[in-house]
Amino acid sequence: MTAVSPARFSEPGADAHREAPLVLDTAPPRTLDGRALFALWANLGVSLIGFTSAATVLGAKGSELSFTAAVTAILVGTVIGTAMLGVAALIGARTGAPAMAVLRGLFGTRLSYLPTVLNILQCIGWGVYELTVIAWGAQQVAGTEGWRWLFVVAAGVLTTVLTIWPLGSIAVLRRYVAVAVGVAMVYFTVQLGRQGFPDPGAGNWHGFLTATDAIIAVSISFVPLAADYTRHARSSGAAFWGTFSGYTVAQVWCYVLGLIALLQSGGDPDKVFASFTGVAAGWLFLLVLVLRETDQSFANVYSTAMSVHNLLPRVDRRVLTGGIGVLVTVLALRIQQFTDSYYAFLGLIGSVFVPLFAVLAVDYFLGAGRRGWDLSQGAPSRPLMLLPWALGFAVYQFLNPSAIGGWWTGMWTDLQSAVGFTPQSWTSASLFGFLVPALATWALTPFTARVRGGAQD
Repeated sequence: MTAVSPARFSEPGADAHREAPLVLDTAPPRTLDGRALFALWANLGVSLIGFTSAATVLGAKGSELSFTAAVTAILVGTVIGTAMLGVAALIGARTGAPAMAVLRGLFGTRLSYLPTVLNILQCIGWGVYELTVIAWGAQQVAGTEGWRWLFVVAAGVLTTVLTIWPLGSIAVLRRYVAVAVGVAMVYFTVQLGRQGFPDPGAGNWHGFLTATDAIIAVSISFVPLAADYTRHARSSGAAFWGTFSGYTVAQVWCYVLGLIALLQSGGDPDKVFASFTGVAAGWLFLLVLVLRETDQSFANVYSTAMSVHNLLPRVDRRVLTGGIGVLVTVLALRIQQFTDSYYAFLGLIGSVFVPLFAVLAVDYFLGAGRRGWDLSQGAPSRPLMLLPWALGFAVYQFLNPSAIGGWWTGMWTDLQSAVGFTPQSWTSASLFGFLVPALATWALTPFTARVRGGAQD
């Protein structure tokens, strides 16, 4: 027998003028070409978070990377992470299914609920963080510490409206927003570049792989969202190259510009935007970047709804995005700021989704996916596929424990001591967190390529 085909996900011929489907098990309109996807991912690659997160690349005060090393880490980490993002985008285009529904083929429908719940928590967390950042950025432009609630509510309303018409929103991003963002980025690059900047870590490359891992984690955070958009791609080639090129160019540019602003502000992330507003008409161009930050919150709210769709496939997505938009806005009003928890969050994201992507890619291209995955509501469980994912998570945490709590970090450092292991400069958590589960999945292929339950034999 052959695999059960997800026909209603992938049937051609959908009306090109339709919006995204309202329920899960419906063929998506294939409206997005390479330019539209390039614009989408270029907009997502530029973020206010990226500017301030350059601090994760530079390193702690007194042990900063050199500027050359930091830029190299940004470039290498982005290319590696975005290559993974591009492959996830390609799989979405081929299957026509949202990201979490794709995981039905990997784990079976019921077991796909585990990564789905994790992704819902991730997307809600990012959505709240984005609204918080938008409000803070608006306060920087306005030059006031007041009116935070108004900025949060306004951003929340705009975000929710964008999710009601997602394909129309992507069209607007392509035609107008991407151009405005490009102009703002060029302006700030010229203005900040003319001022020069110090290089406190000149010649230092110690911590290069740690910085690279941090950049990979940022790109990887979009892997479980990619197919939500590229399921609408006209071709798998457009999905891969539009995603890879758009996000790579934008994230490298964003982080390097943030790095320059950080160095000019004395290494204080809280003063990064002072460098932007300190140039002529800087407030105007910063306002452009603040307004376009809503595409980040849009992506997180919309993908939360797509993930919930894997659990509740018959609920109208407009109801889901509306409810999630309200939830994220309320949480952002209550949470005033994020501190070191954000950086711990990045590490945890990497440790969950780097190995998950490895298992996904190997099984799709070398395992059961070669004969076609069953993406139906009745897709049979494949519990053995959880093993390499769990192994990859453990390897990642063993090499680079997430600082989500003293007990958690202590557990992994105690294990390191018990086996006599000391992390070295070459022990990249992202590299080994990918390779180990990838090899484990490949080794299990003879046992996992055949799926019971009538999907494959």
